[in-house]
Amino acid sequence: MSHAKPEYLKSKKHFEVLDGLRGIAALAIVIFHFMEWIYPDPSQNFIGHGFLAVDFFFCLSGFVIGYAYDDRIKTMGIKEFFKSRLIRLHPLVIFGSVLGLLAFLFDPFSGESELYNTGRIILLFICSAFLIPFPSMEERAYNNFGLNAPSWSLFWEYVANIIYAFFLCRLNKKALIVLTAIAAGILFYVSFHAGNLLGGWNGDTFWHGGARIFYSFSAGLLIYRFNWIIRNNLGFFGLSILLAAAFLAPSPNWSWLLEYLIVLFFFPLLVSLGAGTVTNSFSKRFCTFSGDMSYPLYMTHYAGIWIFGNYFMNYQPDSTELTWIVIGGTLLMLIFAYIVMKFYDKPVRKYLNAKRRK
Repeated sequence: MSHAKPEYLKSKKHFEVLDGLRGIAALAIVIFHFMEWIYPDPSQNFIGHGFLAVDFFFCLSGFVIGYAYDDRIKTMGIKEFFKSRLIRLHPLVIFGSVLGLLAFLFDPFSGESELYNTGRIILLFICSAFLIPFPSMEERAYNNFGLNAPSWSLFWEYVANIIYAFFLCRLNKKALIVLTAIAAGILFYVSFHAGNLLGGWNGDTFWHGGARIFYSFSAGLLIYRFNWIIRNNLGFFGLSILLAAAFLAPSPNWSWLLEYLIVLFFFPLLVSLGAGTVTNSFSKRFCTFSGDMSYPLYMTHYAGIWIFGNYFMNYQPDSTELTWIVIGGTLLMLIFAYIVMKFYDKPVRKYLNAKRRK
């Protein structure tokens, strides 16, 4: 027996180019995570600002959440809103935790798991699966989520969603401007005193993640509320070049200010341009694929990065070998993310949404 979707459960039209740019940002994160092992000094890393992709995700999220839910959260209610977000996000949080656990236990280049008793490993897994920050793994630089490092940004994504549901969705435009300005000031303080905007992923910089999403999510929401959409003909490939330029930007002595300005102005500008650009049938299909792949790639790649990092530290491979490892490893991660998307993420979300409609 079929069940019609309630009006508030029907998907809205996607901004295909923004979906495509999300995939570019996820790919940049993967390459950055490879390269930061090889070149810990960002000034030597050709993609030394790849970590700013997370701030781009946050800005996109603010825009998309506003677009998708501002006009229907009152109808659907907070409970249904949270169901929507959990079904969208949490299956891969759990999968990434399982994958991270397996990589931790069976990494051929590390004996880290032997340092932990069964109870400690179970606790690490539970915290990872339920997005409870637990920065306790010294050998992993006290990552907030030692089994799957990228989960730190999902933790703050959940926080932003909760604040949106209870507060931001009711905030008027003027108040949102004031809030975003305050967030910009806090982000400046963090960037100046830390010397960069890299923080949020470990215990020492935990609150930096809050500052990063506070501004970028608010800015994205502001773009939607004021309809700051810039019509243009740059298309997906033109905007991809601009986005990549931010990640490939050099690291001068005032890098903290450059990173701040990129997050403050450049990423919101790209979101405005991405929402207002044109696309042809080929780039539209590519953007859809890129967008579908972005989240699985982001949430599954770091298990392989830990294995690579341990191999690199133990064997110190030469530059030729490293080149092939990074290229081959990135391709394998893309293929694996596609498999996860096709045979796990989409089917699980489809099943959960079907159960929900009943």
